[in-house]
Amino acid sequence: MGPDLEALRARINQALDDRLPTDSHIAQPLIDAMRHSVLGGGKRLRPMLVCAACDTVGGDIEHAMPAACAIEFIHAYSLIHDDLPAMDDDDIRHGLPSAHIAFGEANAILAGDSLHSIAFQTIAASNHEDAETKLKKIALLAEAAGWAGMAGGQCLDIAAEGKSLSLSELQVLHSAKTGALIRVAVQIGALSPTSTPVSEEQYLLLTEFGDRLGLAFQVMDDVLDVTQTTQVLGKPAGSDEAMDKNTFPRLMGIDQAKEMANSLIEEARLLLARTRLQGNLLEQLAMLVVQRDR
Repeated sequence: MGPDLEALRARINQALDDRLPTDSHIAQPLIDAMRHSVLGGGKRLRPMLVCAACDTVGGDIEHAMPAACAIEFIHAYSLIHDDLPAMDDDDIRHGLPSAHIAFGEANAILAGDSLHSIAFQTIAASNHEDAETKLKKIALLAEAAGWAGMAGGQCLDIAAEGKSLSLSELQVLHSAKTGALIRVAVQIGALSPTSTPVSEEQYLLLTEFGDRLGLAFQVMDDVLDVTQTTQVLGKPAGSDEAMDKNTFPRLMGIDQAKEMANSLIEEARLLLARTRLQGNLLEQLAMLVVQRDR
């Protein structure tokens, strides 16, 4: 990760810390589980995409920070729930005990619920944009996180365990489960206040960029699950195979899956170039998706 992205990641970590509660006279274990799950680690790809898209359209990154934090809160909530015994049943996240291991299942569920709600509170409380823009961002994020997006994709993933999906079916699954939140990160960042708002064509190109990026991210996640160790990943390696999940390497082999991810990133870069916007940070993040080791 280059110095610009490292600096951005540090800014995001501080912003997340600042926006999370620290004390509660009624629910301290819940607060502790929230902070553990958000601040215990993570690549911060989604909030960095919000900030990078904002920078691409000529906005002030600091103005995009509330929405960036909101998306990471949604992502963290989804990981808490994914790790639960009823879902993927993983005991490790970011190299630390999963929330339900550290704080118990009930507090983990409640922490996820609370991160879901604080995400929308964070956008609503922003001082940097008008009510109409906030409403657009809230609507986009709600759709991406819910039954038609991330949650729906997770439901489909569970239903598909033990079954063989085609490539197109697997792409549909992950466009919802993983891709929706990555796409909406780019969309929300592109809606940041600027002196010259993006055109409809530029917004659609950035949306397609986010779609390609989201799918490439999942393809590489599947590859890393079978090529890296638990220590490197910070979560259990080989868990997809253990749960008999449909993955891209299982369907097409590791080498072809890597080729697919690289092709998707090349398509994304071409879409970004067509916007004729300054997309240096977005391009760096696109390359990071296929060059990462966890």
